[in-house]
Amino acid sequence: MSPLLVGVGMGPGDPELVTVKAVRVLESADLVIVPVMGDDVGRAEATVRAHVTHDRVRRLPFALSDRGGVTQARTQAWDEAGSAVAQAFAAGASAVAFATIGDPNVYSTFSYLAQTVTALVHDLEVQTVPGITAMQDLAARSGTVLCEGTESLALLPITAGLSAYEAALASFDTVVAYKGGRHLREVRHVLAATGRSEGAVFGSALGLAGEDIRPLADVPDDAAPYLSTVISPARRVSRGGSL
Repeated sequence: MSPLLVGVGMGPGDPELVTVKAVRVLESADLVIVPVMGDDVGRAEATVRAHVTHDRVRRLPFALSDRGGVTQARTQAWDEAGSAVAQAFAAGASAVAFATIGDPNVYSTFSYLAQTVTALVHDLEVQTVPGITAMQDLAARSGTVLCEGTESLALLPITAGLSAYEAALASFDTVVAYKGGRHLREVRHVLAATGRSEGAVFGSALGLAGEDIRPLADVPDDAAPYLSTVISPARRVSRGGSL
């Protein structure tokens, strides 16, 4: 049997938004890796510990706050984490799970870990368990419909640049921006300039004690954490108008 590495989506932070399959994989894995930054308990770790009943959870440091591209800190963290997982397989583990907030195939650290471990472990099998994204959770909690009929949907991080965000607003019906908290003033300006401010909703710390969900127009520029989500919904003038 090939060694198995599974990226498990833990959702945006609410322990209730975790699939039955995710819990089963976490419970049965020989080792569960949770990415951490310093001594703080992150969202992925907190969600994992709300479900697992075993003590096979291992914290591994990742440069989660490093936003400067492929930095030395990030590369070192990927290499060290990959080496730790490879050593676990060498020591007899047959299945290792990596817990990630959101979905493992959407802007997740898991993809970098999987590439690293694949180069170290012969015949490695990589699987993923999907998780609910912040985009979906914010849409549900705010009562925002993401898509109807033939409408298109774009998701991008503001770290891709404001020009990319502006282009998405011009080309897609509903546009969702991640990681926009530190650029909220600019995000608001672009939405106003493109006539897309109406109905825009803001969300951060979804499902957590500090949850903040409100119209974007009501959010002060200095009140948004880095991991914030903004939804600019499609313009709709009638029921079923996009069919």
